[in-house]
Amino acid sequence: MNPVATWNLVQDLRQLLSYPFMVNALRAGTIVAVAAGAIGWMMVLRRESFAGHTLAVVGFPGAAAATWLGIGAGYGYFAACIVTALVIAALPQAARSRGTGEQSAVIGTVQAYALAAGMLFVSLYKGFLSGLTNLLFGTIAGITSQQVTVLLIAAVPCLLVLALLGRPLLWASLDPETAAAQGVPVRLVAAAFMLLLGVAAAGTSQVTGSLLVFALLVSPAAAAHRLTSHPGLGVAVSVAIAVVVTWLGMGFAYFSPYPIGFWVSTFAFTCYLASAGLRTWLDRRGHLHPGRTHHAVAEVAA
Repeated sequence: MNPVATWNLVQDLRQLLSYPFMVNALRAGTIVAVAAGAIGWMMVLRRESFAGHTLAVVGFPGAAAATWLGIGAGYGYFAACIVTALVIAALPQAARSRGTGEQSAVIGTVQAYALAAGMLFVSLYKGFLSGLTNLLFGTIAGITSQQVTVLLIAAVPCLLVLALLGRPLLWASLDPETAAAQGVPVRLVAAAFMLLLGVAAAGTSQVTGSLLVFALLVSPAAAAHRLTSHPGLGVAVSVAIAVVVTWLGMGFAYFSPYPIGFWVSTFAFTCYLASAGLRTWLDRRGHLHPGRTHHAVAEVAA
């Protein structure tokens, strides 16, 4: 199969959708994008990007080990990310959000070892080149209906839990001391969100690959934070951007020899640059003011 893109977008879309593996890829990508966009928005707000990066990296050896053992790579992603999320949840908040001090060095060392272990498992599997490329940078081929079902089963409860945790999580993210004083179980809420982040990272890894999970988790959310100060609207914008860049990435990956992770990262980064430029232009014209985001979010939390 050597698809060639034309100027007839309708024809190209029909060609793309004529293959069952592309239909599965689009379904999986949409599920992952919705979860990553929603959870990523909160991750950026909580300044836990360092934790998100850690979860993205450790998914690689988990998937590689599962493949080597003859288990589906998806289960390896989920197992590694969820276990790591529980470990991160036990760390102090400062270590998770800023990644400073001794804990930062320890986690950085673990990340380096995780990559090395993942490469070992890939080589033991005797599929070094293709296996390494797919696990690190993602692929649109080989996504089965079963994987789509697993992603849906994982994503729906995560989004429901995120919706239920919305108000206390928002409050605990902005003012944990006051939230705790008002009876919000800040530590428990933070641990629950870290588990959600682990599931989101595991699901996203199966589309973008482990190394580029961060692009889909962070870039749409960061762009949304630039565009709007309202939490509900911000989550919606983040999800919309994530879905669009995922669909575009899959389309370009289908008609090119480059992995989907590259395209998704490119489009996501472009969206962030565009939103940052728009925000700067509006600020200079006096349409937006620094600090409005935190004030608006605080009002909703209250």
